Amino acid sequence: MGLLLLFNGLFMLIAAVVSGIYDDGATLDIALASITTMFIGVTSMYFTRNHKKEVQRKEGYIIVTFGWIIMSLSGMFPYLFSGTIPSITNAFFETMSGYTTTGATILQDIEVLPKGILLWRSLTHWIGGMGIIVLAIAILPLLGIGGMQLFAAEAPGPSTDKLHPRITDTAKRLWYIYVGYTVAETLLLKLAGMSFFDAINHSLATLSTGGFSTKNASLAFWNDQPLIQYIVIFFMFLAGTNFVLSYFAFKGKVQRVIKDEEFKFYAIFITLFTVVVALVVYFKANVPVTEYHPMVNGAAESSFRHALFQVMAVITTTGFVTADFTGWTPFLTVFFFGLFFLGGSAGSTAGGIKIMRHLLIIKNGLLEFKRTLHLNAVIPVRYNNKTVREHIVYNIIAFFVLYMLLFILGAMVLGFLGLDFESAVGGAASSLGNVGPALGSLGPLSNFYDLPMLGKWWCSFLMLLGRLELFTVLILLTPYFWKDV
Repeated sequence: MGLLLLFNGLFMLIAAVVSGIYDDGATLDIALASITTMFIGVTSMYFTRNHKKEVQRKEGYIIVTFGWIIMSLSGMFPYLFSGTIPSITNAFFETMSGYTTTGATILQDIEVLPKGILLWRSLTHWIGGMGIIVLAIAILPLLGIGGMQLFAAEAPGPSTDKLHPRITDTAKRLWYIYVGYTVAETLLLKLAGMSFFDAINHSLATLSTGGFSTKNASLAFWNDQPLIQYIVIFFMFLAGTNFVLSYFAFKGKVQRVIKDEEFKFYAIFITLFTVVVALVVYFKANVPVTEYHPMVNGAAESSFRHALFQVMAVITTTGFVTADFTGWTPFLTVFFFGLFFLGGSAGSTAGGIKIMRHLLIIKNGLLEFKRTLHLNAVIPVRYNNKTVREHIVYNIIAFFVLYMLLFILGAMVLGFLGLDFESAVGGAASSLGNVGPALGSLGPLSNFYDLPMLGKWWCSFLMLLGRLELFTVLILLTPYFWKDV
């Protein structure tokens, strides 16, 4: 925990330096937040320096869950110290939304915030995206602590493919790719016409599939600059892809990428959904049209671009907005609500249920027809031409059932707190799936500011559950977790 706080404080220091460069008036406040956080972290490390450094599976779950909470609590300091978000409830919601890469916000006017605070918002995304835990385990061996238990508890998705036998080397490789993509997108956005500050902030938010923007209109601010939006679309696609596949691609093992079942369906889903949305938007809805060369159909291009952008933003749970997709047609409102439950690839920074889980559930469901006809036959589920072990299939089915039950419970609680049906189901699905924009009063053109205080704490809890894949958090609430077996 002390190590995590130390990291958090160092990232705050970066925000303080940027604040000083822009002379935005919040430099001392962010610096004080950084010093406070690092002081607590160093103190914690000092008083626990002689404790037994052994991390088993149980300790891994505890460190990840409480580590995320501690990070969110300390992450509030820049908002509280600077007075940009004076309410503890609102500050915690904003911070948890950042670290869980949800992107839901309570801020009503983003553009008046100091530059240092805007960068800190984006950094909370970036830290949480790949996981501060994965970053930390690259350094834990220096303290004599093994990291596999932390990686298993934190790594998103049902599988934790290792790139290297040593877990620390795996973490380093993941972060090299993560940092490399971030730098590449920043440079491309700058060349496309964004200011450097906007470019770095949107890159931090894109690769983490977060969604915090520096503009009130989000990416709609650049609707007259299609190239910027296409660059963001490309990197959203990469961020929603398993980072292990990126590693294989860089190593020249392109066939492993092409043959990966999840990647194929990920690309197919995006293509099909974009075509459906683009056709409906073109014939039924109005979208902003940019001036083009006479040979280019501006309305057709705009329909395609907005459709592709919003499909990508929702599937990858990035949550950027170029248009109000809930205002296109009732059909598309329901359509996008369904996409809230899809999610990106396992091993990506995206939230949601994940495409791999959907594939395995569908495959197992279809095989049940065969098993019904051939009672004595052993018919296993296969994925990437390999047999999936039975306990993994059971785990995925349990995850899906639990996910849907939590969604229903989440919507019921929000309904009890006074939200209308559309806002309640949208808010629950968006928070649990770490999507960002929801429906109704919590839609793309609104935010979560008017959500009741208890609703903000409840949505923060749902964000944490979704980001840490349900079991990591919920297992701590079971009595047998705390019993010695």
